[in-house]
Amino acid sequence: VQLQASGGGLVQPGGSLRLSCTASGFTLDYYAIGWFRQAPGKEREGVSCINGNDYTTYYVNSVKGRFTITRDKDKNTVYLQMNSLKPEDTAVYYCARRSYMCSAYATAYHYWGQGTQVTVSS
Repeated sequence: VQLQASGGGLVQPGGSLRLSCTASGFTLDYYAIGWFRQAPGKEREGVSCINGNDYTTYYVNSVKGRFTITRDKDKNTVYLQMNSLKPEDTAVYYCARRSYMCSAYATAYHYWGQGTQVTVSS
């Protein structure tokens, strides 16, 4: 069982990035997939999540209207499209898996990807 997060990079304020969370060893479709981020000196924060049963999506208030989480069943991948990026979005972004329903708590997730760095700076 493995989750691979990718797609991070350096982008200017107002720019966009698309993060990918690709699964191997299991089918992503049956699980809730959450995106979390952790900035230096700060706690890990839930950013967005998509349920495994009804595909309901959730977003932290600070990214609503800017970030979009989606699934691609054929590619066994969950994406996080990030638009209108701000310097405060700078962090290492992680994807994680738990059964069916999303949770805002990182401790509720049992498998984690390795993280991908997102830096928003001019």
